[in-house]
Amino acid sequence: MKTEITSSIHYVGVNDRHKTLFEGLWPLPYGVSYNSYIILDDKIALVDTVEVDFFDKIALVDTVEVDFFPQFLDNIRRVIGDRQIDYIIVNHVEPDHSGSIALIKKYYPEAVIVGNKKTFDMLSGYYGVGNKGDILEVKQGDTLSLGHHELAFTMVPMVHWPETMVTLDTTAATLFAGDAFGCFGALSGAVIDEDMCCDIFWDEMRRYYSNIVGKYGVQVQQALKKLAGVKLDYICSTHGPVWHKHIERVVSMYDSMSRYEAENGLVVCYGSMYGNTERAAEMIAAAASEAGVKNIVMHDVSRENHSFIIRDIFRYKAIALGAPTYNNEIYPPMASLLSELAGRNLKDRFLSVFGSFTWAGQTVKKILAYNEGKLKLELVGNTVEIKQSLSEETRQQCEQLGKEIAKRLAE
Repeated sequence: MKTEITSSIHYVGVNDRHKTLFEGLWPLPYGVSYNSYIILDDKIALVDTVEVDFFDKIALVDTVEVDFFPQFLDNIRRVIGDRQIDYIIVNHVEPDHSGSIALIKKYYPEAVIVGNKKTFDMLSGYYGVGNKGDILEVKQGDTLSLGHHELAFTMVPMVHWPETMVTLDTTAATLFAGDAFGCFGALSGAVIDEDMCCDIFWDEMRRYYSNIVGKYGVQVQQALKKLAGVKLDYICSTHGPVWHKHIERVVSMYDSMSRYEAENGLVVCYGSMYGNTERAAEMIAAAASEAGVKNIVMHDVSRENHSFIIRDIFRYKAIALGAPTYNNEIYPPMASLLSELAGRNLKDRFLSVFGSFTWAGQTVKKILAYNEGKLKLELVGNTVEIKQSLSEETRQQCEQLGKEIAKRLAE
């Protein structure tokens, strides 16, 4: 793998193709990269570290799995040789980026850890490091000279942890962005976007943003304003490609997603025990299509990981939610999805509701109550509530609901 980003900035990260769930929640069909970077100058800076997944190491001993740290250390040594690391810059303390910092300190004990006050509070609690005389605390606007390279620090709290900051190499016009502008997906040979096919990364960026950062749209907007007008040749995130050719597209996507902007389209999310609610969902989608909606995605909340559902809801403007009543409550997978949407402060979407029951209907009215109390999305069309199975009346109601969704999207 070519590691050189510029003549003095090198990639030393690693790929993880074994982990199945990121944060124990979000599927990784293409793996994930943990990105770390070396800046070579009179003084050497290591920007972010990588995960050391001790649980994976123990679990995979029988399959001869190699822990990430030896590879990470080898990557560093291939770039710097016998030289020492002068600074370890910690933009983000989440363990997938700081997990190897205690080990790195054993090999480079003289390295000074650079972070903000909250950085060191967390590092001390996680790893017992960063609480001695080997730290450099920085604040908004502070700078650090490596010799030729000048680094400037910008605080971007809650993108997506409170200690998060980004580091701008003003000499190389390179932003070390932490999790910002990152995406799921391991790197397959190349590091820089212009050297690879980026097709898989666009949907994986939307999924990463909506799953991980989606709640913090206001904070992302504040961060973007702080960085507005800064000349950037490279964005070096902690996950995914190094952005160079596609910087404008990447920044535009983050700007749009953090404003909760959406494309014209419909996401139909349904749960179904015996097929009746599913048939209603199909009828609503068909009616919307016949009325002119071209972008329609359907998701079974019981079968599909909600990661992909949340991604599509962040992409499209209209949502239709439908499920049966279960134990006098909302069908559990639908209740879980509602909670996940509320936790992301979703805005500026249209919501339509349908459901089914056998003897005591609760789902429709409880979804409506949940929306009124937490989601606060604009309701479109009349609700449809099916008793036992679809009748001619409820079929017509489903078709009308699909038409109403299409009409609202066309306005």
